[in-house]
Amino acid sequence: MLSTLPRLPLFLALAAALPLHAHAQQAAHDDHRHDPVDLDAVQVRATPIRATADQLSRPVEVLTGERLDAVKSATLGETVARLPGVQSSWFGPGVGRPVIRGFDAARVQVLSDGLGTGDVSTVSVDHAVSLEPFLADQIEVLKGPSTLLYGSGAIGGAVNVIDGRVPERTTHEPLEGRAELRAGTVNDERTGMLRLDGTTAGGNVVFHLDALHRETGDHDIPGHAESAALRAAEGHDHGEDARGVLPNSALRTDSAALGLSWVGERGFLGGAVSLYNSRYGVPGHVHAPGDDHAHDHGHDHDHDHGDGDGHGHGDAGDHAVTILMDQRRTEVRGGLDDLGWFESLRASAAHTRYTHTEFEGRAVGTVFDNDSLDARVELVHRPVAGWAGAVGAQWSEREFHAAGHEAFVPDSEGSDLGVFWLGQRSFGPVQLEAGVRHDHVDIDVDPAQASGPSRSFDNTSASLSARWDVTDGIHLMLGLDRAQRAPTAEELYSAGYHVATASMEIGDPGLDSETANRLELGLHWHHGPLALQLAAFHVRYDDFIHLSATGIDDGGPVHAWNQADARFNGGEASLDWEIADNHTGAWNLRLFGDVVRAKLAGGPDRTIQVPVPHGDHAHLHQATLPGHGNLPRIAPRRLGTELGWMHGAWRASVGAIRYDAQDDVARHETPSDAYTLVDASLAWHMDTRGGSALELFVEGRNLLDEEARVHTSPLKDLAPMPGRGVSFGVRAFF
Repeated sequence: MLSTLPRLPLFLALAAALPLHAHAQQAAHDDHRHDPVDLDAVQVRATPIRATADQLSRPVEVLTGERLDAVKSATLGETVARLPGVQSSWFGPGVGRPVIRGFDAARVQVLSDGLGTGDVSTVSVDHAVSLEPFLADQIEVLKGPSTLLYGSGAIGGAVNVIDGRVPERTTHEPLEGRAELRAGTVNDERTGMLRLDGTTAGGNVVFHLDALHRETGDHDIPGHAESAALRAAEGHDHGEDARGVLPNSALRTDSAALGLSWVGERGFLGGAVSLYNSRYGVPGHVHAPGDDHAHDHGHDHDHDHGDGDGHGHGDAGDHAVTILMDQRRTEVRGGLDDLGWFESLRASAAHTRYTHTEFEGRAVGTVFDNDSLDARVELVHRPVAGWAGAVGAQWSEREFHAAGHEAFVPDSEGSDLGVFWLGQRSFGPVQLEAGVRHDHVDIDVDPAQASGPSRSFDNTSASLSARWDVTDGIHLMLGLDRAQRAPTAEELYSAGYHVATASMEIGDPGLDSETANRLELGLHWHHGPLALQLAAFHVRYDDFIHLSATGIDDGGPVHAWNQADARFNGGEASLDWEIADNHTGAWNLRLFGDVVRAKLAGGPDRTIQVPVPHGDHAHLHQATLPGHGNLPRIAPRRLGTELGWMHGAWRASVGAIRYDAQDDVARHETPSDAYTLVDASLAWHMDTRGGSALELFVEGRNLLDEEARVHTSPLKDLAPMPGRGVSFGVRAFF
């Protein structure tokens, strides 16, 4: 636990004064300096063949510099949610996983500089990602299957967070870094972070240090916690449920890391230790006293906020569900260049110990332990028959253990060994990228706990993409992929009550691997001040694994893991216009939109016998699993715009995103209403002595105070997003 970690605000306030240090860096290489950053020219680290976003034929988005500073949020999902084709699962302010083109959970891999995070965020929607966006240098979003790079968990895409905790190069100055202090009105947020990087006098030993502390209270909401549809269905009057403040939505997070590397002319070798600790409430989930299965969905609102300002600190009643997650991680990385036939070698490994405890009031309900090891090696070879490429191997294993009366997934041990090759070659104006990967996956379970035998899977994925530079300003892209994903332990063996979804969850030990065949067409056009990007995709899934509502209610709705063919169709577009750059400043306009439709392919319904656990016994219920119709929790259509302005030391922006109503819903799923989120920001930047800088900022979120219910969240009828809020603070660069 991190109870011994010192409070950081005073320390960070002192750190904010460091820009006056006489030996501060010029740091033209630092992505967080506030010169304009051409994101298309930023090198993408998620692929072993280093290239910029503009050079890749596969769709990728990069956040860094000012653009990353402008969107940083407490969760990774909210940080990337303004990118075309990307939204957040949003399970309260403490949890948000990226949703890429309608895919989430076990289909979107979250990475820390190419290695798995070692958390259990794919096991349940209430489990947070153990990465801190405020400490990131760069965030890369790979849209479309990334199984060639990262295995079956990336069949829907990947998000790679670069934090530089293991230094790979020397710094320009003996000491450099950044710090930030931030406060917010919507939830009484207090956040402080510090990062230091430096090189010793000898010039070969480089160190890294970072730390973050965040505390919030329960956040304000525009109206009722429960949706109008849910209140009407349950017969509530307006005085029975929470209003104005969302109970049990408080958050506290601490994170820290120390890294050390030796850097030479041809390579580096280093390591880092880090810890991440977060305690957060699960809004809308309050256990009725003496009842393991019943939830009163937020009706127990006799709260003592204690601070007199309408904000609480997570005390949502004696039976509120809160989560304490603690992660300790050790990683080593090394690289060597100019190895004869190979241009470079990169190797990395991380060992992670993760504990996740769910409290029901003050009592421990369920404890999840995850011990994982992830290792990766990549060799970039020199061109062979015109193909430059890389060969690599990835190995991961994990031991998962759950204890408690809501341990709905049995203990398991899993391993995954994958080997891959990626290559690229140019034929005049056409650049081809190709690759192939094979994975062997084992999932071993205790037969006394599991509803089926241990399983093994062999998956093969392949990809071919092309980029045709028709002219200097017109580029066409084509992508073809075949990707496979093995089912996870929770999809195979779940059998019990799941507090996060307030439902019974039943696995299917007979599930097979799913196969996705994707076709994508893209266009990049730029002319003078205009830049346009378009993409359209079609994905044909064989044996798509998804959680289906059965219509059975046995102390809560019963969901069963189902497998059927599915089709995903969608597209996204963005337009950037440099309107003017004159005595009034530089004006830029950005427009974007995205849409995805996901349906089962129209096969026959399937009737099964669902074993619903009752103590030491299980009752069999007959259920019908659909073979046609809409898939659940698919992100709605969006249209967004943002106007940006820069002039001297000032910059500002105002933007709005319109989320359409989502009424293309699955069986037993409720629709969600449309809403519009309006944001604005203003910053003043001041360069100080020695190339250091200070920046004051203020940001407004949801300025119209809209009731926003995220359709991708199981909490949409229980917990809206925060209402109108203003954040303000200071950033220092030195």
